[in-house]
Amino acid sequence: MNKALFDKGMKIRKEVLGEQYVANAMANADEFNTPLQELVTEYCWGAIWGRDGLDRKTRSLINLAMISALNRPHELRAHVKGAMRNGVSNDEIREVLLQVVIYCGVPAGVESFRIAREVFAEEAAPKA
Repeated sequence: MNKALFDKGMKIRKEVLGEQYVANAMANADEFNTPLQELVTEYCWGAIWGRDGLDRKTRSLINLAMISALNRPHELRAHVKGAMRNGVSNDEIREVLLQVVIYCGVPAGVESFRIAREVFAEEAAPKA
């Protein structure tokens, strides 16, 4: 493992997905899936999200489309929150999801809209 890339990835991962989300993922890592957490942190977050070629907002928009197309609701929930942290507006999220409906199908789009609305409500709710 490349420690510098892992550390860079961990920093970006926490900034995008939130400290609590990443802490939970790492706390739930065991002997079986620790290599997965390390791989995702180092390569996904460090090597790719850490590149200069696209800003985080653009990366978030791309991720929303891809994750919606793949119909991965758990990941979509996390990335809607991350997109909001990266400055993506609810209107921009809606536009991405409308494009998903056309190019990936109504069921994928409907599910993605449902998840996004849940996240919007959660994020708008007063924090205790």
